[in-house]
Amino acid sequence: MILDRLGVITDEVSPNIMEALDWIKGKGLKHVELRRINDKNIIDLGDNEIRHLLQEIEQRGLYVSCISSPVFKCKLDPSRTVASGDTFGQDEESVESHYLKLNRAFEIAKLLKTDKIRIFSFWREQNPSDYEDEIVDHLKRAANLAEKEDILLLLENEGACNGGYASEVSRMAKKVNSSNLKVLWDPGNEEHGGRSAFPQGYEAVKGLYGHVHLKDAYIGTDGQPKCVPIGDGNVPYLEQLQAIDRDGYQGLFTIETHYVPEGGTKMDGTQLTLDGLNQLLQTAKR
Repeated sequence: MILDRLGVITDEVSPNIMEALDWIKGKGLKHVELRRINDKNIIDLGDNEIRHLLQEIEQRGLYVSCISSPVFKCKLDPSRTVASGDTFGQDEESVESHYLKLNRAFEIAKLLKTDKIRIFSFWREQNPSDYEDEIVDHLKRAANLAEKEDILLLLENEGACNGGYASEVSRMAKKVNSSNLKVLWDPGNEEHGGRSAFPQGYEAVKGLYGHVHLKDAYIGTDGQPKCVPIGDGNVPYLEQLQAIDRDGYQGLFTIETHYVPEGGTKMDGTQLTLDGLNQLLQTAKR
């Protein structure tokens, strides 16, 4: 059942990690995904900070599902104009610097008792297909490093990156052809990018994903994408979740709302997504 495998990215609840952990425990969620801790990127924490963080997490009966790293959210070539997106506190750095981040992410993952690290596919080029072989070479190198560390890399479909859509990340994952790299499927990101998450997007990643993010989105009448609580966007989540279950997925689900209601807080937005998800699951039981 999804509720037995449901967690949340902590900074989607609160930038204050203790406040976030208390809320997550109180809602009966099972795991946490870590991205920013007290306004500091998880990659930038020292070993002692990581150990203290794990202690706080485990004291609340939770566990770490994934390190939401910023690895490969950077330019392939600094001389080219590319898209950009949220770096969660990281400055623009070289590709080789991001391999150092990856190595640090391996260390952090082991300290936090998880074997999953989220990565990306570099800031989106004007013609991503022109650079796909180069991107795949880097992903292969990363997967080979992950194999030595017994870590699973999760390549997220992120609109600001070259693997912006299901069709792109699935093609990259197939070319990498490693058991240490799978897709991180985010249906909300697909809709946010103006493409259908289900069934079209899901069919592209089916059998290739190892983790699922949960958010909802739609394209507004002004042509701009908007993140909203589950049930308020265009992702047909009931059908999507039923398909995921039918296809035998045994992995985890993480809420990543990306929504703050007017006059409210991140916590309010995440609560609304949790409410929407629970309503869907109740509908499924009828």
